[in-house]
Amino acid sequence: MRSPFASFSGQNAPLPPRLPARHIVIAGLGAAVAIGFVGALAHFSGQPLLLGSLGASCVFLFGLPEAPFSQPRNVVAGHVLSSLIGLLFLKLCGPHLWALSLALGAAVIVMFASRTVHAPAGSNPVIIFLTQPDWNFLLTPTLVGALGGVLVALLFHRVVRPGRYPLYWIGHDATHSS
Repeated sequence: MRSPFASFSGQNAPLPPRLPARHIVIAGLGAAVAIGFVGALAHFSGQPLLLGSLGASCVFLFGLPEAPFSQPRNVVAGHVLSSLIGLLFLKLCGPHLWALSLALGAAVIVMFASRTVHAPAGSNPVIIFLTQPDWNFLLTPTLVGALGGVLVALLFHRVVRPGRYPLYWIGHDATHSS
C-alpha cells in the first residue's frame, strides 16, 4: 500500500541548470542598482517609494528578464492591479482575514485574466492589510516604485544586454498560420 505522503516526495526531476556566473553577478548588480535608485528617489522626494515586493520584482527584472512576468506590462500592471484590489477590499470590507484572503484571490484572478501576472505583486494585498495605508499607496509606492524598477531595468539591460529587454510592452495575441 502506498503511503499517503508519497505524492509529497516530488518526481525526482533534476535541478534546473545553474546560470552562468556572469549572469548571476549582473542580476545581483542590477537589483542593487534598482533598489538604490528607487531608495534615493524616496529619500530626496520625501515620498515612500520602496515597497517590499519591489525587491522580489528585481529578482525577475534582472535575473529572468526574458520571462513574461518580467516584462514592463506585467510588472507595472501587476503591481497596480494587486494594490488596487487590496485597497478596495480593505476599504470596503475592513481589515479582516477573510477580506485579505478574498483580496489576494481576486488579485491572482485579475492578473491571470488580464495577462499581467507578476508574482511579487501578489504580496501587495498582504502588505496593504498589514499596513492599512490610504489610497495614495496606489501612486506611491506602488506605481512610482514599479515604474522606477522598470526604468532601471530598461537602462541597465541596454548597457549590459542590448536588445534583450523588454520583449514587449503591451503585447499582442499570437497569430496562427493556416
